[in-house]
Parts: sequence; structure tokens; C-alpha cells
Amino acid sequence: MFTLNCKGRLLILDKPIVMGIINITPDSFYAGSRRQDIHDIISKVEEMLLQGAAIIDIGGQSTRPGSVMISEEEELNRVIAPIHELYKKFPGIILSIDTFHAKVAKEAVEAGASIVNDISAGDLDPAMISTVASLHTPFVCMHMKGKPAQMQENPVYDDLTKEVLDFFIRRVDQLRQAGISDVIIDPGFGFGKTIEHNFRLLHDLPVFRMLDCPIMAGLSRKSTIYKTLGITAEQALNGTTVLNTIALMNGSNILRVHDVKEAMEVIKLVGKASDAF
Repeated sequence: MFTLNCKGRLLILDKPIVMGIINITPDSFYAGSRRQDIHDIISKVEEMLLQGAAIIDIGGQSTRPGSVMISEEEELNRVIAPIHELYKKFPGIILSIDTFHAKVAKEAVEAGASIVNDISAGDLDPAMISTVASLHTPFVCMHMKGKPAQMQENPVYDDLTKEVLDFFIRRVDQLRQAGISDVIIDPGFGFGKTIEHNFRLLHDLPVFRMLDCPIMAGLSRKSTIYKTLGITAEQALNGTTVLNTIALMNGSNILRVHDVKEAMEVIKLVGKASDAF
């Protein structure tokens, strides 16, 4: 069992939980996740909370393959007001800010976020790790090979699982030495990995338990699913459910998803099946 101290509120991971995705962007890969109107954002977050989401992840910058990075200022303009409004509207909500900018992380936490989720694990902004340490929030540390604009251009590994595991061993130690107590690891499905790499990581997920950190799986509607099945992201809910099931059976503690209701059903059914044996 893991616990996360989210600015004084203790999140207990005695069973898997769901992180719901809200993209305040015009260009995220799954159109159904894009929200820009504040009333639409509030309505969708309320729906996710009622369906059982423990964390709501707010992002203002698309990090899909080939995406163009926006400025720190534009990202702040997109996310700070909605975070403030959500924190005011839903007392006790646990909000995560999906950013690789230290300034955005700091201002988002001041506005009401209590987790920092960085796709670069602190690599894209040298101030990120010290900033998160000073904020005393949990940190989602994700593995990514390259940068979003070119990360899917023929990524190559000598030994994928070993390379990702070695990265986490070094980075988790660095984070803890910096004063970050609560570290969540995310293997980074789709971030500098081929479809075959993603399936290998999913298969090898139990290896990462040795890090003694909660494991987050972000597989929702990704190209690994829809390209394998020859469909679109809009049609990839069933495939997402299948891979989320495998992720849970292989030790994932957090499912980061667009579709909260279905993910909660996966958690309930896998839990019942596990309890039966």
C-alpha cells in the first residue's frame, strides 16, 4: 500500500485509483478530451468525480507525437484560471498539473493543484526538481526518450526494460535526495517507444515494483491500441479497457484515462477476480 501527501490531504492507494484527463488544448490527439470553455471543464470534471476519479489531471500543452511546444506564458493562461475555479467549486479535489515548466507547476500548485505530473521527469526544465521539492507535492516521474516533436522518429533501445528501469533507479534516487518524498513512476507508453516497445513494457510492468513507488499507466486511447486494431482514437475505448486490465494485473496502481467510468469498472472487476483466488 502507498500513501501520497497531497498538500496535507492523504491519498491512500490501498487499491488502484483513476486519474481523469482534462486537456485544455485545441490539439490533443483525442478530440474528445479537449476542453477550453470553463463551464465545459467544470461539467466534465464533475462527471469524472461522480464516476470515481481520485485525481483530475489538468494539462495545457499537447504532448502528442509531433506536437509543437507552446510558451510558458500561454500554458499559464490556459490552466491557472480553470485550476483556481475547480479548486473553489470542488473543495477537497486532488488536481494534478501536467507540465514540464517549473513556473507553471509552482503557479498551478498555488492555485489549487497538489500533484505535479512531468512527462520529462525534470529534464526539460532544470528548475523543476528543486521547485517540486519546495512545493512538497507528489511528483509523477515519466520516462520519455527524446522530445515530443521527434520522440517517435525511430526510437531504438538495446534493452528497453533495463534502460527504462535504470533510468528510474537513478532518477528516483535523485528526486528523493532533492527532498521529494512521494514519487509516482510512469513508464511513458508512447513517449519515444514503438508499438512493440509499449507491449514489451506492459508485459514487463511487474519489474518496476522493485522501485517501491506507485506505478501509473497512461494507455488511454493511444496509437498502440488504435493502430494495432486499425481503428481511430475515438473507437479505442474497448482496446483501452483491455490494456488497462493487463496493466492492473501487472501491478499498476494508477490508471490515467479519458474514460473514468469504464476504468473504475476495470478496477472493480479485476479486484473481485483477484479476491477470488
